[in-house]
Amino acid sequence: MANVVDINCDMGESFGAYSLGRDEDVIKCISSANIACGFHASDPMVMDRTVRLCQEHHVGAGAHPGYPDLLGFGRRFMDISPVEMDNYVVYQAGALQGFLQKHGMSLQHIKLHGALYNNLVNQPDLFLQFVRQVSKIFGNPVFLTLATGKTILLKEKARREGLRIALEAFPDRQYTDEGELAPRTHSGSVLNDPEQISKRAVEMVVKSGVVSINGQWLDMDIDTLCIHGDNLQSIQAAKMIVNAFKREGIQIKPLGEIIPK
Repeated sequence: MANVVDINCDMGESFGAYSLGRDEDVIKCISSANIACGFHASDPMVMDRTVRLCQEHHVGAGAHPGYPDLLGFGRRFMDISPVEMDNYVVYQAGALQGFLQKHGMSLQHIKLHGALYNNLVNQPDLFLQFVRQVSKIFGNPVFLTLATGKTILLKEKARREGLRIALEAFPDRQYTDEGELAPRTHSGSVLNDPEQISKRAVEMVVKSGVVSINGQWLDMDIDTLCIHGDNLQSIQAAKMIVNAFKREGIQIKPLGEIIPK
């Protein structure tokens, strides 16, 4: 049974006059924040405000780079080369790093966003190549990817190279029998009941796995759980998860403390 886990949340996704998410509420329930960097959401003012929020609450800050797809919120696949992908990520994470330095913080991790994240889940070799290229630029941060049976081996291989990969699970999402996230277009793929989400989070950590949408058990090596903070149900679920972890003796720590250098 795992007794230490990180809780992360996508944050800083407002843009100009448009407000998205309840960052001030969810920051109290997490240990790591994935901060949008301008390509799928956010702007300089939002990035600055979000980093300051992380500093005030002692939350590890990471970049959340995606495809240059502001209109589609980064959820549409784009056919780009590996070099373009690396440069897009360096551009976005570099922008965030400037705001982190402004507030006396360092870049803890990088978590790809949306369609870019999903595209690399099934391409472990390309993901590892990407980690190799980008890691040396930003001082060996932690890189997040989906926890599946396949990525356990990926994490071990990266560790042998001195690279840091954390495996992530989603208590408010259903999984396919192959261990991937069920598409949002699939009925019931996103869970909204806070109590159900909380129980699922505990099961994921305690039992190191989850039941698929068709009732099949999936083994996982979980370092971090992703929660969402864009509605009242999500905030309630986050609070319930924190309280449930306390009852189960599960410690919540930021990724930088869980994945050693």
